[in-house]
Amino acid sequence: MKSLQDKILKEGCVLGNDILKVDNFLNHQLDVAFLNEIGKEFKDRFKNEKIDKILTIEASGIAIASIASQHFGNIPVVFAKKAESKNLDKDVYETKVYSFTKAKEYSVKVSKKYLNKNENILVLDDFLANGRAALGLKDLVNQASANLVGVGIVIEKGFQDGRALLENQGIKLESLAILDSIENGTIKFI
Repeated sequence: MKSLQDKILKEGCVLGNDILKVDNFLNHQLDVAFLNEIGKEFKDRFKNEKIDKILTIEASGIAIASIASQHFGNIPVVFAKKAESKNLDKDVYETKVYSFTKAKEYSVKVSKKYLNKNENILVLDDFLANGRAALGLKDLVNQASANLVGVGIVIEKGFQDGRALLENQGIKLESLAILDSIENGTIKFI
């Protein structure tokens, strides 16, 4: 997605050789009009799939999934919760995911009411690095006996092992921008 690459180059900020900050438009402050374009692109890339729900993980994926949902006929968006909450159902699907950015493992949960047997689930998220979040969401889909249609990622760190990990499991992966490297303050795309 050329417009995404241009926006990353114009507004992104590199930290070290492995962190790209895009919090001014994607995962802290939101450029809603641009997120709408991202949603359209995901719809185009998964246009031949029957999708019943979009699954993401809190917090950064929620806005992406919600806006994309409008392009899929306003299908429900479900997000895996990282935080314990008194109002979260006790009957949940649960798995562990490792966050590259936070360098820690989380237990994530989804109420069994919101992922159902034989539903077709599309996973959307902001970044793909090591693939652990996507695999955790795949595990939740599997626990529900639902069908993982594919994974859509806004920005993939192509220099990390996430893509190989997902593709080795037969997962359809669509990334809108793939970084080849982010070295010495310079961003290169595949």
